[in-house]
Amino acid sequence: MQKIGEECGVFGIWSPVRQNLAYMAYYALFALQHRGQEAAGIAVNDDGVFRYHRDLGLVHEVFGKEKLDRLGEGHIAVGHTRYSTSGISNRSNAQPVVVRHIKGSMALCHNGNLVNSLELREELENEGCIFHSTTDTEVISYLITRARLHTASIEEAVNETVNRIHGAFSLVIMSPTKLIAVRDPHGFRPLCYGMCEDGSVVFASESCALDAVGAKLVRDLAPGEIVVADPNGVRSIKDHCGECRPSLCVFEYIYFARPDSVIDGSSVHEARLRAGSFLALEHPVQADVVIGVPDSGLDAALGFARQSGIPYGIGLLKNKYIGRTFISPGQAAREDLVKIKLNPIAETVKGKRVVLIDDSIVRGTTSQRIVKLVRDAGATEVHFRVSSPAFLNPCYYGTDIDSRENLIACQHTNEEIAKMIGADSLGYLSVESAKRLAKGVTSESGFDANGNVASYCAACFDGVYPTEVPESGKDRFEQKIPKEWLERHTKTN
Repeated sequence: MQKIGEECGVFGIWSPVRQNLAYMAYYALFALQHRGQEAAGIAVNDDGVFRYHRDLGLVHEVFGKEKLDRLGEGHIAVGHTRYSTSGISNRSNAQPVVVRHIKGSMALCHNGNLVNSLELREELENEGCIFHSTTDTEVISYLITRARLHTASIEEAVNETVNRIHGAFSLVIMSPTKLIAVRDPHGFRPLCYGMCEDGSVVFASESCALDAVGAKLVRDLAPGEIVVADPNGVRSIKDHCGECRPSLCVFEYIYFARPDSVIDGSSVHEARLRAGSFLALEHPVQADVVIGVPDSGLDAALGFARQSGIPYGIGLLKNKYIGRTFISPGQAAREDLVKIKLNPIAETVKGKRVVLIDDSIVRGTTSQRIVKLVRDAGATEVHFRVSSPAFLNPCYYGTDIDSRENLIACQHTNEEIAKMIGADSLGYLSVESAKRLAKGVTSESGFDANGNVASYCAACFDGVYPTEVPESGKDRFEQKIPKEWLERHTKTN
């Protein structure tokens, strides 16, 4: 674990007229690619007929023109980009999850991680359910399907299912006639909705996906809210709103989200500028230039420079053409990947005292290589500043932090870490400041007007979990799935 893994991205669109929604979903998933690079999928509903495609790879690798044309036109579509926080990485775990049952069909996309997924899976298996994947998303699909058998509508089934699942879940669900969006009562993961000029209703993990399809942001879903779009219009179910204190993952602002997104009424770009400003106040230093590690460290570096008065410079250039398919021939080459992904601009750092801003330190190996790059380019001093607090605890809600053994801050002091990565000094953003990154958020979403501390989950930093957590590690299905099944499924899918 060199860096923290991204979240998943979900998207859905309901259109009053039949149109080519496959391409709309494709554009949106491109905008959400940063949230997951392992798999992608799209399902289109054409008058109750579901056509879908999903596979491992980046969005442009999974979908070419031929596949998008096959998905074709319809009234509803959903899409997903995946990063495997629950379940191994193979084709069977790609989303949307599509199920057909006695009362119709359903396609489900999920961002987050359930804390009671293993318990629910065992319950369902004992009742005869057969699972085809190792994801908690399939558990949710079974629960909704089972509830649908005795409820009058799909939204009632979804509402009932929310009572059973615990943890982080932002869902987009497609039925033969409806598009439904759900945000968990804690609001761990973002989910917003917008409107197109033609009356289409759009749901997405981030507002940047709305921009990609020409939709105007209406608002974020409130924690616990269920929103239904169908020919009768858009309506909200708030039975689960206010059940608990909102706990948006603060790392959405620090790293996960795109800087041009707005989450719960607050600009991600502005939040990162504030992170850099707070860093400059908490860890001042005498230096000649401030540079950021692309991409999420750049805004924080600009904020640090503005607050400190130290000039901002572009000191590292990122190769934008390296994706998950880059092949490194052997371990020796992998050790030098940072040199291929990042290249220093010597004119910016040569002979200067440099403040280097990054979004996080996990194991420290990547940070060590970046510091070496800057030193080799001629920097006389390198002062490392991190726009997040130190990771000290595992996350159970979808962030890829599953063991204290992999976290350098759990094993060493700041002084020791600075020495290990080759920096002259090291400073992390305080937990208190991390909880104050958002500004001017709306009261409807459950946050106060100033983005106060009570509105966030920062458990990976401070150990204060908003929910009960599994007794032994992350609640991941492969813990109790036979090794032979996993090996066979990984090889064949």
